[in-house]
Amino acid sequence: MNLTDNSKHQGKRKKLVLALKSMGIESDQVLQAMLKVPRHYFLDSSFEDFAYQNKAFPIGKEQTISHPYTVAFQSEVLNIKKGGKVLEIGTGSGYQTAVLFHLGAKVYSIERQHVLYNKSKHLLAEMRIKCYLHYGDGYNGLPTKAPFNKIIVTAGAPSIPELLFNQLSVGGSMIIPLGEKNRL
Repeated sequence: MNLTDNSKHQGKRKKLVLALKSMGIESDQVLQAMLKVPRHYFLDSSFEDFAYQNKAFPIGKEQTISHPYTVAFQSEVLNIKKGGKVLEIGTGSGYQTAVLFHLGAKVYSIERQHVLYNKSKHLLAEMRIKCYLHYGDGYNGLPTKAPFNKIIVTAGAPSIPELLFNQLSVGGSMIIPLGEKNRL
């Protein structure tokens, strides 16, 4: 895997971060984390020129990498504390995972698509992103690793899964897009 991050990529990333700030993202920690994560690593090379646009792109298995604004907004709402234990449901490309890591979180992430799990596992390891990745059903969470300070669900769910709610620590918080469209 070629992990080149040249001045062109870095310049585009700075422009993206400035755009996110103009869209209302206020957390310097979130903006700095996003500045550190080369989004183009998480996309097929044919999308590299578009990696720093505020758009979702296909990553395989009918999944997409989230809009940068969505990643920034969810990360800001979660208000990650350094060393906080975070459960991410839906690793996908690993982009949100990398941002959470750079925010100082101890990240546990679950992916149900084996191809995406393998791809993100290798990429995150190559980037030296230390996290715990699990292949399985996100609705079950990781009860043996609970409780979590924060839980982020990256795909829509019809309701809040009780199993996930029960894995939150006292005073913990969860962000989950509710809707009928996608199952985790």
